[in-house]
Amino acid sequence: MYSARVAHHARKLRQSHNLIRGWTIHVCSSANDVGSVVKSDGTNISRHCGLGAMDKNGSRKFSSMASFSPNYVPVSRMMTPAAKMSNGNAFWAARSPAPAIGVKYNSQSERRARQFSTDSDLPPHFEIGMPSLSPTMTEGNIARWLKKEGDKVSTGEVLCEVETDKATVEMECMEEGYLAKILRGDGSSGIKVGEIIAVTVEEEGDIAKFKDYSPAADAAPASPPKETYAPTPPKEEVSQASSAPAEPKVSKPSAPSASGDRIFASPLARKLAEDHNVSLANIKGTGPDGRIVKADIEDYLASSGKEVSQAPKSPKATTAPVTGLDYTDIPHSQIRKVTAARLLQSKQTIPHYYLTVDTCVDKLIELRSQLNSLQGASGGKRISVNDLVIKAAALALKKVPQCNSSWTNDYIRQFNNVNINIAVQTENGLFVPIVRDADKKGLSRISKEVKNLAQKAKENSLKPEDYEGGTFTVSNLGGPFGIKQFCAIINPPQAGILAVGSAEKRVMPGSGPDQFKFASFMSVTLSCDHRVIDGAIGAEWLKAFKGYIENPETMLL
Repeated sequence: MYSARVAHHARKLRQSHNLIRGWTIHVCSSANDVGSVVKSDGTNISRHCGLGAMDKNGSRKFSSMASFSPNYVPVSRMMTPAAKMSNGNAFWAARSPAPAIGVKYNSQSERRARQFSTDSDLPPHFEIGMPSLSPTMTEGNIARWLKKEGDKVSTGEVLCEVETDKATVEMECMEEGYLAKILRGDGSSGIKVGEIIAVTVEEEGDIAKFKDYSPAADAAPASPPKETYAPTPPKEEVSQASSAPAEPKVSKPSAPSASGDRIFASPLARKLAEDHNVSLANIKGTGPDGRIVKADIEDYLASSGKEVSQAPKSPKATTAPVTGLDYTDIPHSQIRKVTAARLLQSKQTIPHYYLTVDTCVDKLIELRSQLNSLQGASGGKRISVNDLVIKAAALALKKVPQCNSSWTNDYIRQFNNVNINIAVQTENGLFVPIVRDADKKGLSRISKEVKNLAQKAKENSLKPEDYEGGTFTVSNLGGPFGIKQFCAIINPPQAGILAVGSAEKRVMPGSGPDQFKFASFMSVTLSCDHRVIDGAIGAEWLKAFKGYIENPETMLL
């Protein structure tokens, strides 16, 4: 009996597909397909069906239609009802979530949205947004445009130079066409990632139609949500709320829990309050059930700033105005903003401690002289003391891998690659390009790479792969500036940085009671993250480093 019922229901399921009939269009927004319909067996039967203008009710109109069999099914994972046609059949279109549109230097896959005709009869066009050219980049500046409005652009051509938080990077064009409108000109600063900076069209005759073009409101870069989603209320409450007239927004204190000591706030609000050292107990929440949201923190900070500016100055802080005081305000560059933020984060969140040791560099200097003689004969680059320091640091990291690590909340990540950042000071700020796999490279190759990276840093032409992915940093102020000894700030998320001072001659006791000799010593200080590197581990690394410096021939083994 049960077998018969199972067979009966199985037949019904096999026949149920005949009851499902629909007309469905799948519209893609990739760079290659702008609208395609895919059959249930995977066959692409139509391309470039196209989306037309929006009607007055906000529904999309299709500029070109075709007859499709009811057996065609949608393949999009994000289906949104778009319009109902006169025959009653529903059409569906894939709606792009509108990510930050732009060109990434590292050529990561990025969804690009084609903009279609609107009520102003604009032709099809592409809106180019400010690209994200580094992991820490939130905004950038336009250094200069290499193309002007009306110019023809081809795939791979450089459109403009973008000043990021690390360097100035050339942004290439990803589509052929014509540059119709530049929305952010030369020298524009503070442009958020994803904000529209230019528009391109496919036909030269369409350029004039974008003379007074301004991007739509929905094309602006998406900002993070101001609060977390609250649980959906019952249907009765929703209906009552919709029928009631809108009331003004009133601040009310956040509701404590049953324990009486908990304050409800969104994660974003808690993070913002923590960053600004603000107590949540002093803030009134305006979110659901008195929850504190990001806007409440921002309002509190703004009001606090006004109170401070309006408060009378204390007698000690009051200073008489100085007549004839001359000064110049230098605006912050992107690299200086990010460097300041990262160094502040490092000193506030990383428990630093410092280990200093003196190393005798007589043998190192002698070996360097011999190697440079060979380099001069072969036409190679001269080897500096800093090149030998980089090599010694890399080999010491290989010998003591605990120092080649990074801290996370869940684990300590120990790196197998030894990538050494080198601090380079330029007129534009501090750069830290990378010598990758320094433990596996010879001194001649390290010397060549360091000189090339330093030159690119001074020219502000470093690319993301030149400074991303370091595991340890070396900062040398001794050779170029004669600094005897200093303590460097750790470059997060790394766990250590080596500060190298200058070499100086010292008088050392000789073999006899009245004998003495001279020797050159160089002071180095290792800054350690105590969460990752214990004191004994840091001392072991310095011992290994000192061994390579004082016996440099061991680096060649």
